Amino acid sequence: MTGRERREQLLDVGRALFAEKGFEATSIEEIASRAGVSKPVVYEHFGGKEGLYAVVVDREMSDLLDRLTSALSAGHPRKLVEQAALALLTYIEEETDGFRILSRDSPVAGSTGTFSSLLNDIASQVEHIMSREFASRGISTKLAPMYAQMLVGMVALTGQWWLEERKPKREEVAAHLVNLGWNGLAHMEPKPKPIVE
Repeated sequence: MTGRERREQLLDVGRALFAEKGFEATSIEEIASRAGVSKPVVYEHFGGKEGLYAVVVDREMSDLLDRLTSALSAGHPRKLVEQAALALLTYIEEETDGFRILSRDSPVAGSTGTFSSLLNDIASQVEHIMSREFASRGISTKLAPMYAQMLVGMVALTGQWWLEERKPKREEVAAHLVNLGWNGLAHMEPKPKPIVE
């Protein structure tokens, strides 16, 4: 096996173990054993479990961010919401191990990202879409960052729930997310007041 092939094998083994057991419960010994190598081979390629984990997280973050960014690139705002929800649900379905890893908070201080930082990146993209929509409806664009967080949070938490449920189908879940999100946005009051004062 070439060095590059070995590195990919270790990444695959580490990804599967981190998804199955989490970072803390996965040992360097178990990674080496499952890959059929000695512990020094893992250290040689990644410097340790933390280095391997950081590479796995970086790859997953990049994949999911690319999918979500593509989904938010063009279309009517309502369609963008559905495309983004569907992109997340498709990622969960196709890359279940990756989503399990990302949806846990990273215990590695040096890791370049966590699921919450990824959601903040997506929320900043959604914020621009919300600002345009708010401006066209006479709603203060200063509220767009807060509403973007709400919308992204709703989709992300639904995705975490759907990870285990897998019912209804992803297209139906995305349609329901859009139903709640879009219809809620469509009937927004420009200056809502608390019901109880």
